[in-house]
Amino acid sequence: MTPATVLAVTSLSDFSTWARSNGLEIVLLVSGAVLLTRFATWFEAKLTDRIDAHDQSSDMLVRSEAAKHRHSVTQVITWSSLAVIYCITGVLVLERFNVPVTTLVAPATIAGIALGFGAQRIVQDVLAGFFIITERQYGFGDLIRISSLGATTGVTGTVEGVTLRVTNLRTVDGEFVIIPNGQINQVTNLSRDWARAVVDVPLPATADIAHVNSTLQAVGQQVYADESLRPLMLDAPTVMGIERIEVDSFSIRIVARTLPGKQFVVSRALRARIAGALQVEGIVVPSDLDFGRSTPSK
Repeated sequence: MTPATVLAVTSLSDFSTWARSNGLEIVLLVSGAVLLTRFATWFEAKLTDRIDAHDQSSDMLVRSEAAKHRHSVTQVITWSSLAVIYCITGVLVLERFNVPVTTLVAPATIAGIALGFGAQRIVQDVLAGFFIITERQYGFGDLIRISSLGATTGVTGTVEGVTLRVTNLRTVDGEFVIIPNGQINQVTNLSRDWARAVVDVPLPATADIAHVNSTLQAVGQQVYADESLRPLMLDAPTVMGIERIEVDSFSIRIVARTLPGKQFVVSRALRARIAGALQVEGIVVPSDLDFGRSTPSK
C-alpha cells in the first residue's frame, strides 16, 4: 500500500469519525435552531391572535392601548429571541469546527469598537426603538404621522410592525413605508384614546352669524342622532364660533370628539350634512372659498 493510499484512508477515517461526532452535533444544532425559530414565530402568531380575540373591537384603529402595546412587545421579543438563537448557534457551530472561540475575544473586541464607530446609526435606531416600546409612544394598529430627520413633510399611515430598529407603516394609498427608528424626529399619534374631527365652514361676510350657528347646531344634532355615526362619536358636535375673519368672508368651526382613527369618517359626514343644510337655508358659499377644510387633531 502506497503512502498516498494510507494518507487517503487515514483522512477518510478521520472525516468519518468527525462526521459521527462533531458533524452530527452541527446538524442537530442547526436543526434545533430552525425548530426554535419556527416555534418562536408560531408562538408569536398564536399570542397575537389571542390578543385580538380578547380585544372587543376588530378594527385595528380602535384597539385598546394595552392591546397595541402587547402587539409591539410581542414583535420585539420575538425579534430579539431569533437574534439570540442565531448568535448562540453560530458560536456552538464554530466550536464544533474546532475554532477556538476564546481566542476570538480580543479580535472581536477590536472589531466591536470598529463596528461601534461605523454602526452608530444602527445603535441609534435600536435605542430609539427601545424607548418607543417602553414609553408606549405608539403600537401596532395606531394611525400616526412621522416626521423624519431632514424631512419637511411627514408620512401618515397605520403601524403594521414595530421592532427595535424600524417602524413599518401602511399609507392610505397602500404604500408600505419602512422608517429607521433613529431617524424619527417627531411622532403625531392620531389614534391615541380619542380623536377630534374639526371642520371649518367658510361663509360670505353677508351671512347672518346667529342663523348660521343655529343651522350648524341642528346639523350637529342630526349627525349625532344618526345610528350609523353615533357609535363613532364620543359626544355631539359643538359649534365653537368664528375661527377666522377676512375682508369678504369668515369661517365658523365645528368640532366633534370621535373614536381614534374615525375622525375622517365623521368629518366627511359633517361636511356633507353642512353643505346640504346651507343650500336649504339659501346660504351660498362663494366658489373661491375652501369649504369644509378638516383638520384632524387630538
